[in-house]
Formats: sequence, C-alpha cells, structure tokens
Amino acid sequence: MSVFTAAADQSICTPLPVLGKDVTVPLVTGGEVSYAALDYAASAPALQRVWDDIAAYAPYYGSVHRGAGYLSQLSTDLFESSRVTVAEFLGCRADDQVIFTRSTTDSLNLLAAAVPADCQVFVFETEHHASLLPWRDTRVTYLNAPRTPAQAVATLERALADRCPYGPALVCVTGASNVTGELWPVKELAAAAHAHGARIVLDAAQLAPHHPVDITELDVDWVAFSGHKLYAPFGSGVLAGRSDWLRDAEPYLAGGGASRKVARRAGGGVDVEWHTTAARHEAGSPNVIGVYSIASACKALTEAGFEGLVAREQQLVAAVRAGLAEVPEVKVLSLFGDDAPRVGVISFVVEGWNSSHFAAALSAEYGIGVRDGLFCAHPLVRTLLGSDPQDIGECGAPEAGPGERSLNAIRVSFGAGTPDEHIERFVRAVKELVSEGAQWKYRTEDGRCVPDRGAAQV
Repeated sequence: MSVFTAAADQSICTPLPVLGKDVTVPLVTGGEVSYAALDYAASAPALQRVWDDIAAYAPYYGSVHRGAGYLSQLSTDLFESSRVTVAEFLGCRADDQVIFTRSTTDSLNLLAAAVPADCQVFVFETEHHASLLPWRDTRVTYLNAPRTPAQAVATLERALADRCPYGPALVCVTGASNVTGELWPVKELAAAAHAHGARIVLDAAQLAPHHPVDITELDVDWVAFSGHKLYAPFGSGVLAGRSDWLRDAEPYLAGGGASRKVARRAGGGVDVEWHTTAARHEAGSPNVIGVYSIASACKALTEAGFEGLVAREQQLVAAVRAGLAEVPEVKVLSLFGDDAPRVGVISFVVEGWNSSHFAAALSAEYGIGVRDGLFCAHPLVRTLLGSDPQDIGECGAPEAGPGERSLNAIRVSFGAGTPDEHIERFVRAVKELVSEGAQWKYRTEDGRCVPDRGAAQV
C-alpha cells in the first residue's frame, strides 16, 4: 500500500521528468533495481526539459559577445536573454544585476571580494561552509545557532545593535538549511538587518529548487544559488542583487570581457577601464550552456507551478517523517522543532549504527542513494548531535567503524523529480535495516564504508 493515503489533489503536481529515472544499479545481494536518487540536497538530477533545451541549442554553439558571425550572435542573444529570465525568476528590482558564476560558493566568494574594506559581516554558525567561510578578509561575527526563528531574529538584532564602530555591515543567511531542511525567517531577518543599517545576502541554494524566491518581496539585497541544485547541470551559478558594491569593487577576475578599454602607458604598464555592468565580474569565455540550462530550469519550474510542486513535496516530507517516527532508534535532527516548515531535506542518526555504515547498506542492498557525514556544515551538525565543536569528525570520513558511533549523520533529500516509490522504498529500508540488520558485511576503505566483496552474506 502506498504511504500516501490522502485523497488526490488536482493542485499537486506529478513528478517532473528527470534524467536517470530509468537507471538501474546492481545490488550486493544479487539482481538490479531502479536507482532511488535521494541526495537532491547535494545535486538534483537535471530536468529532462533542461537537457532537451541544451541538446537543441548545442548545434548552434558559439562564443558570445565578441563574434560577428551568426552563431556568435545567436549565442549572445541566448546568454543575455537567460539573464533576463533569471532576473524574472528571482523578482529582481529594475537596477539589480544578475551575474553568472560557477556555483553558490563562487557567488558568495565574489560578493566577499566586493564588500567595502571596513564592512563587518554577521553569519550564523548554522550556515553551509559556502556562506560560512568566504569572509576571511573582513571582520566576521559568528552568531550561535538559534533554537527558534524568533530567536534568530533577536540574536541578529542584538549583534547589529552592539556593533562598533558603526559602519557598513552585511548579514549572510541561508533560506533553507541543507542539514535540517528548515526554512529560515528571511523576510524578518532582512527587516532587522535594514533597520540597523546593514545589508543581507540570501544563500538560496536549498531554497530556490523548492520554493519561489522573490528578491523584492523578501527585501534581500543579494541572492546566490547553484544550477546543479536547481535541476540543471554542474558548473553554473548566480549572484543577483544590488549593483553598487559590485560596480565599485575590483573585478573578481581580471581579463577579457571585464574590460571596456585597455591602453599602454607611455612609461610602461597599462590603463584599464572596467565595465560597470555584470560583465565586470564575468571575465573570460562564459559557460553559455550552463547559463542557458539555469534559465531553462527557471522556466520549467515556473511553468510547472510552485504551488503544486510545494504541495507534493510536503506530502513527501510528511511521509518520510511519519515513517522515521515509527522507528524509536531514529533521531531526526532539528533546530526549530517538529512543527517548523521545511523543504525536502531531512537528516537523522540511528542508534547503534555508524552513519556511513547505514548509508552504505541503503545503497548496496536497496539501491538508495543518500548522503552521510557533516554535509559541509560541520558546526551545525556537531551542535545538533550535542558534541563538542572540537570533537574529531570529518565529512564523509568517519573515524568509527561499522556499528560504532560516529559524529556524522545521514541525510535524505528529494524534490520535484522524486517518485512516490523511492520514498516508500526508503522508509521500508530504514525499518528493515533497524529491525533485521544489514544482509552483508562491510568494511572501511579510503574513509568510506563499503560492502566487503570477499565476504558472504550475514
């Protein structure tokens, strides 16, 4: 029987077609099964619509901006129209810039290089490393993990009010946690930041694939996200928002495309006039296919309708949480509590299991791909596990062996392309592994728990 018992709702979307939905993988116990990709928080599978759009464009591939030929002109139009599409997807203001990057990490490092020299940055310890670490050349205040959305706002307000000297400030906050999936009070945090003369950048890597993100409505100053989490291929990202800090900063990369004029000086050296548009930070030949894939994904999600996508994903979230709640040995990690709104990202630990061992068994015995480790959010996971921040524990490389406690957790994540069967298989697998144990022996190899191919079944 399906885990979905609610009556059919016409407003709920069916799963969107994605690449890999028919891929089969071998099981260590014998036979094959269709692969259940439940690691969307790391990288979501590309939408079939996106791949089809890329394939249709590929024969017309050409270098952009500096070519007179037809294919170059067509590619330039495609590149710049993609910028417009992304701006519309994000609800950008008229004077906002949309800059194409390699990823969320690249976007936030770009912004970090553009903040004023005397800027103070405020960031919660709960952030992904992409938004926790780029601020090394600025004054950074790390804020303790809040336990409610209201506490997050109050913590930020106190920190901003106490800052000294009073000058430019930037708040960096996630929209949805890549560990717990919980939604953060972005609009309220933005209001608090602006009330104290600060700006705010939203790490929307985990939010944009699951919920509409509107810069104007949220009143944030910048948004960063990655294509590979938005159902597009690897290698593309976006930084969108206010232009002044970006326009006044030195180019992120110095080179062709970022410069308007370059001339030799009589006494040596060169004089450079840099672009003041997004091109200022897009030096070199851009990833046109990556940019187009992001625009295609934006269109596909918009046309599918976020209302239906969100409704169906909430069914999946409820099914997973209900299934895990039936297993006493499972502890779901949360900052804000069970009633907090969240996207399709859930992390948990299992009593008596090393997390890497459990994830390996899900893969080898059930064909289910999840993630284990600290999810590039080490301080947050350690806080949620109640461990000391100095405790040993590396993302994806546990010190403990199979069956022993580790400082890592297991993360299941899903989205617009996830079929019901994958969720049902996952819930069933968790229950069977906890009640019956693994069917195979495992060992540690290169920091990972893997099936021992030389062993017999347990």
